[in-house]
Amino acid sequence: MARYQVIVLPGDGIGPEVMAQGLRVLRAVEPRSGATFDVEEIPCGGRYYLAHGRDWPEGSEARCAAADVILLGAVGWPSPTGPGPVTMTDGRMAGWSAVIGNRTRLDLFANVRPVKLYPGVGTRIHGKLGHPWESAKVDLVIVRENTEDLYCDAGGTLAPGGRAEVAVDTRIITRRGSERVIRHAFELARRRSGAPADGKRRVTAILKDNVLEGCRLFREVFVEVGREYADIEPETNIVDSFTQWLMTTPERYDVCVTTNMFGDIVTDLASVLQGGMGLAVGCNVGERHGMFEPIHGSAPQFTGKNQLNPIAAILAVKEAVAWLGERRGDGGLGEAAARIEAAVRAVLAEGPHTMDVAPDGQAATTSAVGDAVLARL
Repeated sequence: MARYQVIVLPGDGIGPEVMAQGLRVLRAVEPRSGATFDVEEIPCGGRYYLAHGRDWPEGSEARCAAADVILLGAVGWPSPTGPGPVTMTDGRMAGWSAVIGNRTRLDLFANVRPVKLYPGVGTRIHGKLGHPWESAKVDLVIVRENTEDLYCDAGGTLAPGGRAEVAVDTRIITRRGSERVIRHAFELARRRSGAPADGKRRVTAILKDNVLEGCRLFREVFVEVGREYADIEPETNIVDSFTQWLMTTPERYDVCVTTNMFGDIVTDLASVLQGGMGLAVGCNVGERHGMFEPIHGSAPQFTGKNQLNPIAAILAVKEAVAWLGERRGDGGLGEAAARIEAAVRAVLAEGPHTMDVAPDGQAATTSAVGDAVLARL
């Protein structure tokens, strides 16, 4: 029986609550997967910083590096001294070590965001639930470069006399960083069934190459890599144009790839198509390591209320199990991931639903939805 080391970073706010449901699902598939998961939790985030003066325990970096897979809840806690989240002495948000720090240290260069609308769930166009498309028309993946661009700490603030006067953020795009995330997108397209509209395997580069030099380099690399994949259709979209096409014809897209900042924006926009953040998953992967998370944030105002959606956390577990199974050649984990998704699909189609996706305000609790997924499993 294979043994896998799982590091869990529950974080702040609702992070521990939704991750608890994800871990219940992980334990539920363990007996039939032929695997044993050795789970270790590491506290992290703003509340931990307020109590300990650092945003996670000493030695956490090495423990994450040694893990087979990492599950992240959410980080961010309101500052007791002013607006915004708790920040550390270096100005970073408390919880940076677990999120951006892990992405950088573990070289998690690809942020993979599946965007799928399941039957029984409405999109959130106009901020309310509706069904402007059939669920089958929303099934794409956005691959975001995860270590470069505006997230490199290249820049700073000039504050003569203590007052901020000039702020500079320097965008860094490299050939190596672009090539590996673009190649990851093409390889992913080969494993999918194509765009819902026409069944074509297609990779779309999202750029602003009519203005930005970094995007021109990204486009150049995209064209070079695309020549190696004759079975996949390459195309490019200007990012501002892409946002309207994403909202009006999502069925046109299969796999999309873009730079870090643009990816951060368009993936949150894309979550509107799948029913909102409570269903959206972020997969941070590299050549050796993987970290999986719901992307909805810590929502401190809902802490302890047992109200918010655990499905994104459960799907993050599904993605982690699938990634681990593929990386280790473990078919049992692949089957376990498929069972988790089937259970989620059934619960979303028939209920119960938490308040973000519940029709007519008939909302179930976080734990009740977790119970329903376990019953389906």
